[in-house]
Amino acid sequence: MTLARPLLIIFDVDGVLVDTRGSFQRTTLQTVRLFTGKRVTRAELHRWKNRPGFNDDWKLSHVWIRSLGADYSYDEIKKRFMELYWGKNENGNVARERWLVTKPMLRELAKSAELAIFTGRTLHELNYTLDRNKVRNFFGTIVTVESVRKGKPDPEGLFTILNGHPASSAVYVGDNVDDALAARAARMPFVGVLPVRSEERRQRAVRLRELGALTILDRVSNLLAWLNNLPKL
Repeated sequence: MTLARPLLIIFDVDGVLVDTRGSFQRTTLQTVRLFTGKRVTRAELHRWKNRPGFNDDWKLSHVWIRSLGADYSYDEIKKRFMELYWGKNENGNVARERWLVTKPMLRELAKSAELAIFTGRTLHELNYTLDRNKVRNFFGTIVTVESVRKGKPDPEGLFTILNGHPASSAVYVGDNVDDALAARAARMPFVGVLPVRSEERRQRAVRLRELGALTILDRVSNLLAWLNNLPKL
């Protein structure tokens, strides 16, 4: 798939706009360890995330825990996950996440394209991040997990944001298999973001290219320079 300078840039959140190694990834590992007593690793976590259908960390934790022989319900696991993630007065692992895109870069991107979000996060989780970092005003349409009947890798959220406009006029920026699959199903150009020398990049870069990624950026801050090399529509 070739690409001209897009009129709409749709971002995934976790791993793209936000570094979640200290928040969602840490919470997933802690949850699995808590329910199983096993010392699971970040490399194992990313092997799970390389499988389609595991964009949802609650689902991933539940299936992973059951695969290790611990018989707990989804609701039990989700409840403990949320306690670890939020903590008391939002002082849990959520406080460890880090916003990755500067406001000057967002302003520059917004000069030539509408910016939108399609995430597997809940609205509560996303609102916390956007308000904490004071970046809500940069994004137009926002689609969270509650906004769709089918989550990723289904492309429903992308179609909602397109609202009838051609998929070729947009680009989806994501970091995992479900993001790439959703973009491919929507026939939308896809750009991957995987940190250099990271476990994510070692395990996932080849797969994202196989699924049609036009490029794999080391960090989302490289997106502007990459887009500037594209012809205008």
